[in-house]
Amino acid sequence: MEIRVYDANLYRKGTIENQTSLIWTRKFFEAGNFEIHAPITQKNLSLFVRGNIVSIKGAKEAGVIEDIEKEESDIKNEITVKGRFLSSYMDRRIIKGTVNYDNAKIEVVMRELLTACVPIPLVELGELHGFDDRVSFQATYRNLQVVQTKIAKYGLIGYRFTPDFDAHKIVFDTMKGTDHSFAQSEHNRVIFSEDYNNLTNAIYKFNDQALKTCAIVGGQGDGSDRVVVTVGGGEGLGLRELFVDARDLSPENLTAAQYKEVLKQRGYEALNEAIEAESLECETAPEINFKYKDDYDLGDIVTVKKKSWGLYMNKRITEIQEVYEYGGGYVVPTLGDPLPETIDWGD
Repeated sequence: MEIRVYDANLYRKGTIENQTSLIWTRKFFEAGNFEIHAPITQKNLSLFVRGNIVSIKGAKEAGVIEDIEKEESDIKNEITVKGRFLSSYMDRRIIKGTVNYDNAKIEVVMRELLTACVPIPLVELGELHGFDDRVSFQATYRNLQVVQTKIAKYGLIGYRFTPDFDAHKIVFDTMKGTDHSFAQSEHNRVIFSEDYNNLTNAIYKFNDQALKTCAIVGGQGDGSDRVVVTVGGGEGLGLRELFVDARDLSPENLTAAQYKEVLKQRGYEALNEAIEAESLECETAPEINFKYKDDYDLGDIVTVKKKSWGLYMNKRITEIQEVYEYGGGYVVPTLGDPLPETIDWGD
């Protein structure tokens, strides 16, 4: 696997082919990441520089080098570089002031949030796909990447920055996966199972400790005058309540009904983080039974069967790790909702 290295302006600096390991992790709702191990040589030292961009053949994404480690000893002579994909540039921007959206199309919102921030060099908007998923929310001085990820998960819309190395530009794009599960008949079905010999080294994870089913959201005001809304529900032991302090959300320039919708959206966002986490990771060769990127790709919904565990799931591929080492490669799809990482909204 050839690794192509570019500078921050997308001008090619050189190629690397002597790496010992390359892990390329694509994510649907957030920036993916990569890790490269290679011998220390003058060429590699000159290319593996902070801020340089790496790309691999066939990839729509590219990554920016953010972490460099060099190790030299009697048994090791290695440079390791890590980083995130280019959409992580949004982590460097803050939404200035307050933005309000009332039943707005999520795809349009994501584009407007990006363009309203301090411009990111080379980045421009891609095609508007016309997705109809909608959201009502308010954000004040929030990290752009955090907000984009939250509303992407809410609307089940993925996003990425796609580099165009010939035109020296980076295109912001949104996407939706295709349903390839056994539950539908419109598209070709993709099934990972022991019967198809494409489900190996499987790891199933389930955790409901963080699960909340009902969010009580408190807006501005004191005592009995405080605006409070509730979203979600449940009863008996199935009711798991969560209080969300949303005093930062302002009713200014909003009707009472609009303000309550904004508070409800904050509640839905909190519930989206407090989920029952169920996921399955499995190794598979990229061309056994179903061809990776042709028959299935990141964001698609597929079926998983593991008879010995009594497991049957129709789940979205939320992450795909491509691993290249020892002259070969395989992919590790993650299906479903892994245990979420805690993200501080600053509430």
